[in-house]
Amino acid sequence: MVVTSRDVARLAGVSQPTVSRALRDDARVSEATKLRVREAAQLLGYVPSEAGRALSSGRTRRIGLLLTDLDNQFYSHIIAPVHRELEALGYQLMLHTESADNDTIVERLLANGLDGVILATTTVESVAPLRLKDRGLPFVYFNRTGSFVEADATVVDPAPGYREVVRRAVELGHARAGAVLGPSNTSTAQSREAALREALVAEGVVLHEADVRRVPYGAAEGEAAATEILAVPDRPTLLFCGNDVVAYGALNAAHRAGLRVPEDLSIVGFDDLPEAAWPIIDLATIGYDIAGMARAAAGLIVRRIEDPDAPLENTRFESAFVPRRTLAAAHTA
Repeated sequence: MVVTSRDVARLAGVSQPTVSRALRDDARVSEATKLRVREAAQLLGYVPSEAGRALSSGRTRRIGLLLTDLDNQFYSHIIAPVHRELEALGYQLMLHTESADNDTIVERLLANGLDGVILATTTVESVAPLRLKDRGLPFVYFNRTGSFVEADATVVDPAPGYREVVRRAVELGHARAGAVLGPSNTSTAQSREAALREALVAEGVVLHEADVRRVPYGAAEGEAAATEILAVPDRPTLLFCGNDVVAYGALNAAHRAGLRVPEDLSIVGFDDLPEAAWPIIDLATIGYDIAGMARAAAGLIVRRIEDPDAPLENTRFESAFVPRRTLAAAHTA
C-alpha cells in the first residue's frame, strides 16, 4: 500500500496540513511537532510527493535558468552554483536553452509551471522581461539589467578592475590600446566599455575607433575581430577583450599573425574563467566572484517568490585585475 500524508498525520496525532508544514520546516509549526511528524514519516517510509506539494502550496518549487547564448563558455561555470544554492533553499533548477529571444520563450517558460526565472542572456531590447512581468512570473537578471523593466539583479562593477589593469599597462609602457568588446545591445558590454574608456582616458592611453570592434562573446568572433585590428602595421601594443572567451580568440589571431604574446602584443580578458589560469593560456584578466554572483541570483529569485513585495535589490560584485603572462612591457620597434 502507498503511504500517504494522512497516514503520517494519523500516527503523529496531527492534521494533514500540519504534516505538510512540518516537512517543509514551516516556522508556524513547533519544533516538537516537527520532530514527531518526521519520526512518523520515517517509521512509515513516507516520501512527500512533489506533485502533491505543488497542489497544496500552489508552487512547483522549480526555477528556470534561461540561456540563449548557447556557445558562450561562461555559462557552463554558473549552472552548478545556481543548482546547489537552489537545492539548499528547497528548489529545483530547470535549465532552459533557446536560440532566439522572442515571445515564444516566455510561452515555453510559462508552460513549464515555473515559480520564477533567472534571465542570464537578456539583451537591452529583449521583450522577455516585459512579457514575464505582464504574466506575473517573478524573475531576476543575472550579470545584466534590462531597459524596459526593473527587477532584482546581480551585476559586476567593472570599474575597479579596469582602473587597476590600465594603471599597470601604463607602468609597462603601453600608450595605445585596441579593444574587442561585447555586443552593444547588452548591458554587460555597455558597462564594461564605459568603464574601460573612463580608465583609459584617466591614464592618457589612446583608443582609436579604428582599433575597436564589437562582437558576440565567442572565440571565433574574437579571433576574426582581432585579426582585423592586428592587420595594420601601426597596430596597438595592447588588446582589451570583452571577456575571456573573446580573448582566447585574440590569442589565436596573434598566433596566426606571427605575433608573440606578450613580447609583441599584450592581451587582457574579463571574467577570470578557470581555463584562463591554465599554464598554456595564462591570461591576464579582470576577475570577480562568479560563483558568488550565481548563488546571489538564486537567492534573489527565491526571495522574490516568497516575498513578492520586497524592495528591489541590485547586488554588485567588485572586480579586480588578475595579473598573468599575457600582459607585459610594451613592444617598441
